Amino acid sequence: MALYQYRAAHTDGRIATGRIDALHETDLEAQLKRLDLALLSAKPVAARTLGLKKMPRREVLGVLFQLEMLVRAGVPILDSLADLRDAAETPASRDLAGSLFEKVEAGATLGEAMAGFPAVFNETVISLIRSGEVTGQLPEVLKEIVRSLRWQDEMAAQTKKLLAYPLFVMVVLGGVVSFLMIYLVPQLIGFLTNLGQGIPFQTRLLIAVSGIFVNYWWAIFSVPPVLFAAVLSLSAASPAVRFRLHDWQMRVPVIGPVLKKMTMARFADTLGLMYRTGIPLIEGLRYCEGVSNNVVIQGAIVRARERVLTGTPMSESFAAEQLFPPFVIRMLKVGESTGALDASLANISYFYSRDIDESIARVQAMIEPALTVIMGLILGWIMLAVLGPIYDTISKMKT
Repeated sequence: MALYQYRAAHTDGRIATGRIDALHETDLEAQLKRLDLALLSAKPVAARTLGLKKMPRREVLGVLFQLEMLVRAGVPILDSLADLRDAAETPASRDLAGSLFEKVEAGATLGEAMAGFPAVFNETVISLIRSGEVTGQLPEVLKEIVRSLRWQDEMAAQTKKLLAYPLFVMVVLGGVVSFLMIYLVPQLIGFLTNLGQGIPFQTRLLIAVSGIFVNYWWAIFSVPPVLFAAVLSLSAASPAVRFRLHDWQMRVPVIGPVLKKMTMARFADTLGLMYRTGIPLIEGLRYCEGVSNNVVIQGAIVRARERVLTGTPMSESFAAEQLFPPFVIRMLKVGESTGALDASLANISYFYSRDIDESIARVQAMIEPALTVIMGLILGWIMLAVLGPIYDTISKMKT
């Protein structure tokens, strides 16, 4: 399809302008005719870049939340989108609402219109919207989507919080150590060598480490980023390396289990949302394969889904992977036996959400004293290496 800028006339002579996606000018004229418009002129224009780039999650949330409120109040979809377009506070939101309005005005459903923006609305959201339109439960589906996206936004913030704090601590610690070894210790070495005394082992070790920092500072600061970029490139090129890297991520002490819990919580929330809105379980599992960027978990969900297709109960299918915790398997069994799978999935999501908050608080509580201990050990070593020879010199002078 191409995007056309058109100029058309109403039956009463009023002129209307706008943009519509069409296969060709004949298709454009047919679309306008259904809107009681007569095409006067049209020209293809560059496609909107909005469909090719992401919008901030909070802006997408704002658009969907306002749309849900308007639809729930009984306002027709087309009028709701027009109100969103006119009341938008940011250019991105205005362009998004305007684009959706044009597509719906041209005869597309809301789900079809959203499908034109895959970078803004993922496949799960589009499927839920289509399900809501078919079942006549669009307001309820929009409400569930907004709730889920808001929860995912909180999980993303928690993930950044979990990873950013240790990274910040490492940067601060590295900066302090680099300053001591490159600037402070060399000055003290000159003073120690002038004492004319034998230099003990810990002092020689400090001098050697300081020499490495002074002579090879360029390697110390450049090698880690280069190695990180190389690992990422190798992971993108080799599925085997990517699998091992993602498996290692879940095994990292302290942080790995929290990241795994976040994935489990998001999986349960997404599957429960799709199940509640009428999407078949098999389809829901297929959409959940993309919930995590971790290929180990993705592969486990794919294999579990294949077992479900052959008639194996869902709880047994996931238990066979030995990747999902016993709590998840137990709750799936309860959901299958009671017929309330959506409630069981909601309980899984709630449990892990609470556990994630507590785990992140524990990680932060552990990092602060660990930083204090590490800094104390480094400073203690430097003081011992520097003050040891000075103390020996003073002792010999007294004797």
